[in-house]
Amino acid sequence: MNKPAKLRSGNPGTADGQMMYSFVRAAHVLESRLEEALEQVGLSLAKFGALSHLVKEGEPLSLSECAMKMTCVRSNITQLMDRLEADGLVRRAEDPEDRRAVRAVVTALGKERYAAGARQVAKVQAEFAKTITGIDRGSLERVLSALG
Repeated sequence: MNKPAKLRSGNPGTADGQMMYSFVRAAHVLESRLEEALEQVGLSLAKFGALSHLVKEGEPLSLSECAMKMTCVRSNITQLMDRLEADGLVRRAEDPEDRRAVRAVVTALGKERYAAGARQVAKVQAEFAKTITGIDRGSLERVLSALG
């Protein structure tokens, strides 16, 4: 896996500064590993995230609902749905209750690609679990929760 370049801080000598940048590096490494794993099945993190909401919901979602679930703006969802639709993973359908609204419907190929992506994510999660073996997970979870 690719290792990110080390980040340099304005005051790298402090223990708090080093810890903060260690968290940033760790997050970048995990994100890179997930992106690389998903790329093997033709997905990105954003595409996988959208598909996961659609698959788990089990019914078409309006683009506004997708944006809300993914915590992003509607224009980003429109562009993401354009890419998913071009890949044959999602199709747009009229909303039967509102002629102005459009719903995203995951296709059979989208469900297959989501399942393949979920297997890739599970592999990365298993590697991560091995990495943190022996660490007090409760403490780690409390620290990470405090950050967000």
